[in-house]
Amino acid sequence: MGTSQDSKSYKVVTYGCQMNVHDSERLAGLLEDAGYVKAEQGGDDPDLVVFNTCAVRENADNKLYGNLGQLAPVKSRHKGMQIAVGGCLAQKDRDTIVRKAPWVDVVFGTHNIGHLPALLERAAVERKAQVEILESLETFPSTLPTRRESAYAAWVAISVGCNNTCTFCIVPALRGKEEDRRPGDILAEIEALVAEGVVEVTLLGQNVNAYGSDLGDREAFSKLLRACGQIEGLERVRFTSPHPRDFTDDVIAAMAETPNVMHQLHMPLQSGSDTVLKAMRRSYRQERFLGIIKKVREAMPDAAISTDIIVGFPGETEEDFEQTMHVVREARFTNAFTFQYSKRPGTPAADMENQIPKAVVQARYDRLIALQEEISWEENKKQVGRTLEVLVAEGEGKKDDRTDRLSGRAPDNRLVHFSQPAEPVHPGTALSVAGSALRPGTALSVAGSALRPGDMVTVEITYAAPHHLLAEGPTLAVRRTRAGDAWEKRQATPAAKPAGVMLGLPTIGAPAPSAVAPSSGCGSC
Repeated sequence: MGTSQDSKSYKVVTYGCQMNVHDSERLAGLLEDAGYVKAEQGGDDPDLVVFNTCAVRENADNKLYGNLGQLAPVKSRHKGMQIAVGGCLAQKDRDTIVRKAPWVDVVFGTHNIGHLPALLERAAVERKAQVEILESLETFPSTLPTRRESAYAAWVAISVGCNNTCTFCIVPALRGKEEDRRPGDILAEIEALVAEGVVEVTLLGQNVNAYGSDLGDREAFSKLLRACGQIEGLERVRFTSPHPRDFTDDVIAAMAETPNVMHQLHMPLQSGSDTVLKAMRRSYRQERFLGIIKKVREAMPDAAISTDIIVGFPGETEEDFEQTMHVVREARFTNAFTFQYSKRPGTPAADMENQIPKAVVQARYDRLIALQEEISWEENKKQVGRTLEVLVAEGEGKKDDRTDRLSGRAPDNRLVHFSQPAEPVHPGTALSVAGSALRPGTALSVAGSALRPGDMVTVEITYAAPHHLLAEGPTLAVRRTRAGDAWEKRQATPAAKPAGVMLGLPTIGAPAPSAVAPSSGCGSC
């Protein structure tokens, strides 16, 4: 079933947040260093399947064990096949996984992903499951080899772990206390990525703007953003997720004053009720949250702001919920990732009284979705008529093949579908590009060949939907980039063909089954 007699094929299945996606790229790099080859989609069953799990949502266990159950007969007929389970759910459940699914070969935690190849080899030799869960980080993940799924965009972890104690969240217990990387190491990694053709990076942390707590510098994160602005060739910088408690004016200034830091912010609200926020152990209140939004908009009027919201937290009254609706109306989020409260064993909230009936939670959830949908559409309509530079993406437009369109991300991370260029734009075409890191009047030109993921196009927005923008007219300009060159180079090597990484923020409402949650920690930070 493998790709050859000398190599084994692998598949990594990722659930949850962007931090898990980043970890999965490291797992893939480790496996390829060990001689494995990525399994082709639609090909034979892989020799190894790795599940990188999430423990945040209530159905996380059911999803994992359902998939493991489906693999049991596959493994029985596939000699030598191995199954490994890692991530937050593995850190939490440990021996339970092997007890419920004895055909699993390896269980490893969030702190020892670098041990996977050795654990697989040991399981094969000893012919019994290997369970290894460490309680603290052994090696910072970014020091491990990686197989990035995108040639043009990359995740860069600036910290791991979380020092917050939110009553609904189990992530700190599974990821540990916050540990920060040295700024020099972070910048060196970014410079190396840019040298490979990357034009966009997303800085990752469970709470990115708490970065510096290990370093004794309260302004470390804003300094890091400004330092990213000095890296030649780095065109777009994003980060996720901050925490309202730690979001300070120096970060707003760094965002506004650093040309390649995008005017996009994902700021988790969770609830608009001060009573619920206190019960959640969130160390801010409605006034503080709205004050941040006001300051961001004053500094960056074009900023796109998204959020996380939990509906139905224990004890939430109708008045509490109306306070959340009030904040949504006032903040006018571009989009929101909304959750129905989910009990997680091991969290204080799971044992709280006044758990809200499912029917009440669902009704409130539906009302919130309807309001946010209306606001998202109104906010997107404001983009009609604007000229935007869009980073051509891979795998983000599900209907592109049928509509003869391409898709990409605007500077503020809105998804844009645009028409294929009919013919090359004359070299030297001068355009004013709004909302971009480029200065107005920058000369843009096209070399005359097909667009590639990583290239930049300039388009005029003609239509807005709640979840995307459309540019139906001709492409105004195309800028071929080193990122496009890097993508093209990858295509020449079939084994390295990327599947595409979606850096977009989440859609409104319940996440799709394979969606990546917006917050790098738990989707609810």
